[in-house]
Amino acid sequence: MPFDAPLPAFDLAADYWSLRFVEERAEHYAVRKNIPLPLTTVTDRGVMASVHADGGYGYAATGDTSAAGIREALARAAAWARATARLGLVDTQALPRPASRGAYASPAFAVAGPSRREWYDLLAAECAAATRDPRIADGEASVEVRTATHRLVTSAGGDVTQRYRFLLPGLSVTAHAAGVTQTRSLHGFRGICQQGGVEVLARFGFVGAGERIAAEAVELLTAPQCPSGPLDVLLMPDQMILQIHESIGHPLELDRILGDERNFAGTSFVTLAMFGSYRYGSPLLNVTFDPTRPEELASYAFDDDGAPAQEEYLIRDGLLVRPLGGAISQVRAGLPGVANSRADNWNRPPIDRMANLNLVPGDASFADLVAGIEHGVLMETNCSWSIDDSRNKFQFGCERARVIEHGIAKHVVKNPNYRGVSASFWRSLARVGDADTLRVLGTPHCGKGEPSQVIRVGHASPACVFTGVDVFGGEG
Repeated sequence: MPFDAPLPAFDLAADYWSLRFVEERAEHYAVRKNIPLPLTTVTDRGVMASVHADGGYGYAATGDTSAAGIREALARAAAWARATARLGLVDTQALPRPASRGAYASPAFAVAGPSRREWYDLLAAECAAATRDPRIADGEASVEVRTATHRLVTSAGGDVTQRYRFLLPGLSVTAHAAGVTQTRSLHGFRGICQQGGVEVLARFGFVGAGERIAAEAVELLTAPQCPSGPLDVLLMPDQMILQIHESIGHPLELDRILGDERNFAGTSFVTLAMFGSYRYGSPLLNVTFDPTRPEELASYAFDDDGAPAQEEYLIRDGLLVRPLGGAISQVRAGLPGVANSRADNWNRPPIDRMANLNLVPGDASFADLVAGIEHGVLMETNCSWSIDDSRNKFQFGCERARVIEHGIAKHVVKNPNYRGVSASFWRSLARVGDADTLRVLGTPHCGKGEPSQVIRVGHASPACVFTGVDVFGGEG
């Protein structure tokens, strides 16, 4: 049945039920080494039924969205709820029963974008500009255009429809000469990812960027190695988003803190007792959960359980104040959370996930950030990451860096890396860039859960300065 059609009556003996319909369509265009790759198109459609019965919780998904298919999924979900009621960690009768009604739409959701030929022509031009130098061994320009309709209907009278349009461009080159290989990209692998249409490209100067990143990749071939030692570090937004994601976002997910989530680099060093008193960072650190910024990748009006979304501070003036936990985790932990119960598709149940996790800008201009560093390194564009099973010790690498001496940004260096401990690294935050340094970026590939869920996450961050960071370069 059409997702916007009235639903038939369901005679289900249960305390509460919900139906979450999802339909997503994607087209992926790419030109690699000046060769247009075949167009990839995907359409996915189905419904997840969730049921609370006798204090238990059950769910079942189906690709059959007919009335008969939906009834069968609801019946299976109810059976699971009753079968597992005595084994549950929470009595579902204590959970909220959302009755939200409303709608949401991405910017430019209904605006027609470029034709398929126009997309290929645009990407071919960037790829050609990026691969003119014979030292460029590989180069690719790509874009994914994805549209989605999500509808949540609940037995309490809830009915929410949210329509999304996502644009995910990519541009990267690899240079090679004399046994040295270096890769340069435009804000990393799919770092540019926003809701909206072709206007997203203009925000990041995508058109015309191919030639610039090729020149930077070639420059890295002969650049010296990044210096090593304790140095001040100026992290640009396309590295800050990874730092926020791995060492703030995942550690604050409440299901990790409760011990439920142990996949993809484990649990969390954060404990329930830390909220309200733990100094996560310096007083300059302010981080919000904010699914209300229209262009950001994970903006929405309601989460996948129907909770209304609003901005909330997770860290204020350096103090830890709130976790990333949806309704079930909030009841278990006895702590307030946020509207972040999210699933990556119709065939997965919602779990505690980041959405948009943003670092609030400060008052320092980019020139101020550089001028305040005596001995340091400016690093940009993440290329590698590693973090331990408690989301505490980490090691990250970037594509490109510049040495800063006595307040002046000097020569380019290659293979910049740094490492630290989440529990102390954020306390070394010394300067936060102003709104002019902020970029709205993110990732469409955040993995979590068992079975695995890969979800879209947004991050907005200014450039930031950290003091006394353990920096090291590559070998040779």
